This record gives sequence, C-alpha cells and structure tokens, in this order.
Amino acid sequence: MTSALRSFGLSLPDYPWEAMAPYLARAAEHPGGVANLSIGTPVDPTPDVVQDALRAASNAPGYPTVHGTAALREAIAAWFERRRGVPGLDPQNVMPTVGSKELVAWLPFLLGLKPGDVVVRPSVAYPTYDIGATFAGADQVAADDLDELDAGTRARVRLIWVNSPANPTGSVRDVTSLKRIVDQAREIGAVVASDECYAELGWGEWDAQRGGSPVPSILDPQVSGGTHEGLLAVYSLSKQSNLAGYRAAFVAGDPAIMANLVNSRKHAGMIVPYPVQEAMRVALGDDAHVQAQKDLYRGRRERIIPALEAFGLRIEDSHAGLYLWCTAREATWDTVGRLADRGIVVGPGVFYGEAGNGFVRVALTANDERIDAAAARLATGP
Repeated sequence: MTSALRSFGLSLPDYPWEAMAPYLARAAEHPGGVANLSIGTPVDPTPDVVQDALRAASNAPGYPTVHGTAALREAIAAWFERRRGVPGLDPQNVMPTVGSKELVAWLPFLLGLKPGDVVVRPSVAYPTYDIGATFAGADQVAADDLDELDAGTRARVRLIWVNSPANPTGSVRDVTSLKRIVDQAREIGAVVASDECYAELGWGEWDAQRGGSPVPSILDPQVSGGTHEGLLAVYSLSKQSNLAGYRAAFVAGDPAIMANLVNSRKHAGMIVPYPVQEAMRVALGDDAHVQAQKDLYRGRRERIIPALEAFGLRIEDSHAGLYLWCTAREATWDTVGRLADRGIVVGPGVFYGEAGNGFVRVALTANDERIDAAAARLATGP
C-alpha cells in the first residue's frame, strides 16, 4: 500500500526559498541583526479605512459569491477607468480572486490547456508562471517576444504571460510593446494574461505623481484596439494597499473567458470571503492611502539606491515596483553571500530563471529602520 501511494503527487521543484536558509543564518550573526530585503511582503499597517470596512462586514453568515458583489465589481470597473486608463469596463467582466498567485497558478488549467500546449512567460520571471503550466500538463517557454520562438513552438502557444511592471526586474512595457504582444497573440489565437500588480508603483518616467506617465494596462484601448478579446488583466491589492494577508485580487477582460472562469470557479469553490470583498471595495475607492504608501516606498528607494551603488552593485531596469534588480558582475550566490556577511538578505536572481544568474533582487519591503541600517552597512562596511 505504501509503495502504491508513493506514485501520487505532482513532480514539482522544491520551493526555491528553502535554499536561503544558510544565508539567513549567516546574516543573523550580524551584531545589528538581519536586514531582510529579500521577500516582497508588505510590512506597513493595513490602512485604517480598509480595516474598518472588514470589521463592518464581519457578520457574514451566508456564502459569498464567486463572481463578487455587484458593488465590488462596479468599484473595480471604476478603478480601471480612474487609475488605469480603461474606460467603460463592463462589471460583468470582472471577478475577485483569492490573491493573484492562485490565479497565476491555476489559469492554464482553467483555460483548458493540455499536454502539447505552450505557455510563454518572460525570460526573467516569477516562478509561478511555470508552475501553472505544470499543473495543466503544458509546456513552458521563456521568451519576451514571440519572434524568439521557432515556428513549431509558436504554433502551439495558447497562453502568453506579460508581467509589467515586472517582478523581479522592475521593467515596464510601454503601449507599443504591449500592443505588439497583443497583435502577435491574436494572429495565432492565443490568450494574453497581463500580471499588473505593481502598476501603481511607477518611478521616474512612470511616476505619475511626479509628472511621469501611468504604467499602461493590457486593457488600455491604445493597446487592445478597443476590444478585450483574448485579453486578461490581473491585479492585486497586496502591494498598493498592504493587503497581502487579505488575499485580495481580481481579474478582468475578455467577456467569454471571464464567463467561463466564473463558472469553473463556482464548481471549484474558489471564493473570496465577503468581508474581504467589502474591504477591497473600500480600498479601491480610496486613493489617499495608495499615495501615502507609495511615498513611503519612494523614500526607502531613494535612500537605499546610493548605498547599493557604493557597495559596487549596478542597478538595471527597476523602473517600477518594489524591487531593485542589481548585479555585481559575479555569480548570484557570491553576491548573496557578501551581503549576508553584512547582515543583509536579498533575493537570488537565479530563482527567476537562467537569465537571472548574476543578479540579486533587493526589496523595499522593510521598515524605515531596517532600510537605513542596510544602507549604513553597505556604504560604510560591516
């Protein structure tokens, strides 16, 4: 019986962050304690206005709806128009999800992909895109443009993941770049799913609050050509609103795909709790807390960048999001180790694909005291 049971289970790679254990231990030996700049989990408080909404909705004895309340879906549609340049989104074509990671992981399966189909993801990317392909039995291919694929592979592509702003690199695709992906996908009948969860955190030319342009969405009419056919936008409130613990996200786009996703998720019981739906609704209608949080991240970013450069790291891309994509022109683990000796923990670039070797990801998701401690160590020595 035991030997038979051993055949059950998916053959997935080990969770990559387990490899960080010795470097965390090494960093913990620093007399000033660990400055953990490796994980992108928010550390600042959830806004009071959101907490109040959650408490007010806590008496929820009945089952919530998979599709989301009408009020939430209307709030999402209004947010898309106000913040993302997507007017006239039908609330029917919107659905909350239990965080964005579960949607990333299950979307290929829910779209009906099968062995032989291909999922394309960015060359440097969040590992869950590949895991989602594995769940569906599909093949995964790393590419930033379909012209990088041979004709046989290109013909099998069914889903293309776009991540802009990107984790871990912080790169941003402009309207022209996004439109090219959309046009390529429509030529072969593939779906484009755009993971846009860092869109409110643009810097430099993408810092809308400092005179830059807003990060464009895949559903923007300039990108989509006025139709959302074959397009999905995925968004999470984890970063903009410190709601990672709420698992609060949503997907919107192609009416036919959305109807199918809603139906499939009803059967599977993939439901966002009603109090969380209410918290999302309120969070999406309050821009003030989003701006305040972005200002905190901007300050941390501006303080840590000079210190990283003084340490000898070159920062590449990093135009948006919560990370700095850095290289010291050496193997990733050498950089990770040298930083651990200063009590600083960062994310290894190799966790994000072969193209990430030689890079580390530095997160801004530490409190001000830890950011300042890391900056001091980088600039002056251990």
